[in-house]
Amino acid sequence: MQKVTLLAARRKLSELVRCAERGESIGITRYGKLVALLGPAEALSDLDKLFEGMERIRRRAKPLRGTLKSLIKRGRM
Repeated sequence: MQKVTLLAARRKLSELVRCAERGESIGITRYGKLVALLGPAEALSDLDKLFEGMERIRRRAKPLRGTLKSLIKRGRM
């Protein structure tokens, strides 16, 4: 992964976007710490699939019986 400073990313944004189109990931740093990632848009579609799967699991889950407080109390017994 290529890393660039925030200032350099501002100056070379068009070039960095072209790199991302080619499939490269670019890390953007501020004061030496990684603060953002720029990458190909296909990665977002993978996240969408992940969240869809999480939503299917959530719909299949049985609702909790009782209040959260009663479940905690039962767990401590």
